[in-house]
Order: sequence, then structure tokens, then C-alpha cells
Amino acid sequence: MSTVISPMYAWQDLRWQTIERRVFKLQKRIYQASRRGQVKAMRKLQRLLMASWSARGLAVRKVTQDNQGKKTPGVDGKASLTPRERQHLVTDLRHLQRPAQPVRRVYLRKPNGEPRPLGIPTMHDRAMQALVKLALEPEWEAKFEPNSYGFRPGRSCHDALEAIFASTKYTPRYVLDADIKGCFDHINHAALLAKLHTFPQLHRLMKGWLKAGIMEGEVCSPAEAGTPQGGVASPLLANIALHGMEEAVTRVFPHRRRAEGNVVSWSNKPKLIRYADDLVVLHTDVEVVQRCRAILTAWLQPMGLELKESKTRITHTLQAHEGNVGFDFLGCHIRQYPVGRTHRVNCGNAYGGHKGRLPFKTLITPSQRSIQTHYREMAATIRRHNAAPQAALIRHLNPRIRGWCAYFSPYVSKRAFAKLDHLVTHKLLRWAKRRHPRKGGHWCVGKYFRSSRQDAGRGSRWRFASKEGAELVRHADTKIRRHVLVNGQRSLYDGDWSYWGLRLARHPLLSPRVSQLLKRQHGKCARCGLYFKEGDLPEVDRIIPGKQGGKYVWTNLQLLHRHCHDTKTRQDGPGDNGHVTEEPCEREISHARF
Repeated sequence: MSTVISPMYAWQDLRWQTIERRVFKLQKRIYQASRRGQVKAMRKLQRLLMASWSARGLAVRKVTQDNQGKKTPGVDGKASLTPRERQHLVTDLRHLQRPAQPVRRVYLRKPNGEPRPLGIPTMHDRAMQALVKLALEPEWEAKFEPNSYGFRPGRSCHDALEAIFASTKYTPRYVLDADIKGCFDHINHAALLAKLHTFPQLHRLMKGWLKAGIMEGEVCSPAEAGTPQGGVASPLLANIALHGMEEAVTRVFPHRRRAEGNVVSWSNKPKLIRYADDLVVLHTDVEVVQRCRAILTAWLQPMGLELKESKTRITHTLQAHEGNVGFDFLGCHIRQYPVGRTHRVNCGNAYGGHKGRLPFKTLITPSQRSIQTHYREMAATIRRHNAAPQAALIRHLNPRIRGWCAYFSPYVSKRAFAKLDHLVTHKLLRWAKRRHPRKGGHWCVGKYFRSSRQDAGRGSRWRFASKEGAELVRHADTKIRRHVLVNGQRSLYDGDWSYWGLRLARHPLLSPRVSQLLKRQHGKCARCGLYFKEGDLPEVDRIIPGKQGGKYVWTNLQLLHRHCHDTKTRQDGPGDNGHVTEEPCEREISHARF
């Protein structure tokens, strides 16, 4: 019988500040070695990182404490590990040759009604994938193309949209709006492992995960292709599989334009902007866009992928092409609109060298599909709370409004916000009249709507608010803040924390409270002193807990990591732990990619 040796340390007493700094130093050296092309030194550093206790402990903390899916079990049924179980898991990660277990298949519903399959690995495999990601991500961040924005640290949907705006604000372009069919489910394993080209030990480990199989109910089926969505390393592997797409498109077209016989070269290269498996190709010539479509189809074939015909089309940003004008990308609609008295499109010099006012303007607005989906969610929430108190309905609606408006706050969204406020107000009036069928409309408005002096000059002074003080947030209250495009040559592993800290404080998905606390704390956690970075989950905490008389005011608030907040809560003892329950949108920062 084997005996389990208890560690000589307590999980809650570990010095995570020292551990994170130690791991980041190794990651920074891996990134620098990859940039210099020193493959031998990079592999040596990766082995050193995976063998270190600090990296294993950090990987376990990410999947058991920081991850929002920490309570979701795999096929072994284990979830929500205790501190002692986390310590034993750190020790188990030393055995890299342990066979991977199948992933548990679950389905989520897409907005269009289609099922989205997810694969949930076991807690041990999740921790091992997090450890491998710590070693592989710095290597590939030094190689990834500048216009790849999906599932990368320091990059977000807003950067991809801002890159499209920068490419279309001065010149009308033809657009190839494409989507890869079942990207995560059809990636060829052999092609992916050959492209990964890592050392043998890690190669065998990755192959074991890809071939582990899928458990659906009580049936285990082999995995012939794909990287199951839901794994920690799956987004990184998908980006590795699609790496090189931009170069494959742009290297076909030289810079200068010249005509020799029947051969014509193009004056500018096409622009490919990709967010995960969604991509667009921009160019002023429709023939170039059509040729790029053929190039992409041929390039994707060895990887086992293909373009989805139903979601792939060629359109134009200003004029109608095959009945299409503008395009939708990442929930937004991008289109150029004629401006001026006559709305003439072909006027003046060429667009690229136009010295006066351009005859068009590029606008990014919320797409009609996004507006309709958001309104249906709001209407469904109101219907589910027909018998609930008014304050409870407000608590459920406010996070949805804040989160949706924060995503579209960098764009031309005021008209969409006003339209949604109008529709939601009518829905709330119907909600009030249904509760009091014998009362008139004026009585219902007087009971559930309150007059606000701060809105006296804004057209309407009435807000949906309860007598207790709970007030519904309006879409139109959201301020428009333009997003700054990330530098394509920058990486989170370059160590320039002043640059990344400033971008984090300006992230559009942050609430004003979190943003102000970040600026006040100079981007650092108030407890451990480390900078907030990609994947962290900041939470608002009361310095003096409520049970000790601490109030929810600015002077008594601080921003902590989720694990630091949990540690402080245990030390404060049972009772009010300082978590914000009135505004759960503070945790929406977890959806942002810094």
C-alpha cells in the first residue's frame, strides 16, 4: 500500500507574488529566444518551465480558483478541489506521461439556434494543459501575425474592428467576408502536430490529448480530428493551426504595379484581418479579392478545413456589389455612407490622394442581429419576472444592459441605444399593466417610474425605479469612448507593463468603477502588488468589511484578484465578505482580453 505524503506547506500561505514573477521571467526569456530564432535555448527554457514547481502551482491555481468553469466536472466527476487536493494535483503534474482521459461532451445553444459542442477535460488534464500553455504561448506570441486578434493576450474584438476601420476610413474596398466551417472540430491532427514542431516529450503529450476521445453519455467515441472547445489549450492550438494565413494571401501580390504583356501586378497588398475563425480580406480590386478566396481555399485544405459557403460572400463597403453593401463582423455592421449635398460617390481625385473632404464616411454600428438578440433577451427576462418585485427585475436587467452597451461603446451606437431604450420602456409598461389590469396607464407610470432631475434637459425625465432606490440603467447613458488599436508588434511578454497597464485601464468592457480603481492602484492588485494581466479576474472588495461597519464608498473600496479576494474573505471570517451583490457586472471584466 502506498502512503500519501502530506506537503510541508499550506496552500493559502504560498507567496504567489514571488511565484508569478519567477514564472514570468522564464516566459519572457522564452519569448525573447523565439524572437531571435534560438530554438535550442527556447526548448531548454520550456522544459525548465514545465519542470518547475512554480509553474505547476500557477497552472493549478488558474484552473481550480481563477477559472469560471472550476465547478464543471469532467468524466471523473471531480471539481471544486480543496486546498489539500490542489497540493496533490501540483505533485501529480510531474508525471508528463500520464495518459489523457476522454473529454465530456456538452452542448450550448448558439444565438442562431445551432448547437455548439464543448469538450470538458478532467481537472488533471485541464491543469496539464494550463502548464503547457504557459510554456507554448510565449513562443508563438513571438511568431503570430500582427492582424490575428482572436484568443491572444492583449488583443480583443475591438482591436480587430479598429484595424478594419483603419483600412477603410480613407478608401472604399471590396471585402471577402468569410467564415471557416467547424474550425475547432475539423483540424487535422497530423498537420497540427507537424506545424507545432516541439520537443518529443511535449509532442507525445499533445498527441495524447488530441486522440483521447469524446465521452457523450455512456458512449466513448474516438477523436479523429479537431481540438475540442472547452479545453484550456484549444484556442492556442486553433491559432497555431491558422498561423500563416495572412502571409499566404499577401505574398502572392507584389508592391508595385507594372504591366508586361498579359501579366498585371497589383499596386497594394490585400489586407487580411482575422479573429479566431472569422476573417475578412480587404482590397480595392474585386479580382484580387476573388483570387484571395481561391488562395485561402487551397491553403486550408491540408489542415482539413474549408470555408463555409453559407457565410462567405464578396461585398463592397460603399457601393452595391451583387446586391450586398457593407458587412457584419463580430456583432457590428461596417459600411461607408456617402456624405455631402449631392451624395456623389465618384467625385474628385482618387480616394487615396483626396486632399479635400472625402465623399463618404466609414461607420461601425451595432448590427441588426445583435440589436434583435439583445432585445429578445431583455424581453424574455421581463417575462420571467412577471410576478417578481420591481427591484429584483432591475437587478437582473442592469447587468445585461451594462455588458451589452460596454461592448458597443467604442462605435456609433447612440441611435441604437435610444431605440432600445424606447422598446424596453414599452415592454416595462406592459409589465406594469399586466400586474395591475384594473389600473390606468398614468397610475402605472406613477407607481413604477420616478422623475429624475438630472434628465430634465434630455427629453425624458422618467426612469424605471423602485421606492427602495433601485434604478434601471438606460442604454443611452453609456458614453462613447473610442478604442485605441494595439500595436501589432507588441506582446504581453515583452515586459512593458506601463503600456499594457494603460491599455487595461481604458478597456471598453471595464465598468467605470473598475477602471477608476485600476488607475488609482496603478494597475496593481491592492493585496499582492502584482499587475493585472490577461486572464485575471479583478473583483471589487471593501477594505473594512460590512460586518465591521465598512461602507460601500470610494475610500473603502479596492480591486483584488479573485484568489486574493478569496483569501481575504477567509481571514475576515464568516459574515459579509465584501462581495458586490448589487452590481454583479463587476465580474464582466473576465470576458475582456487585455
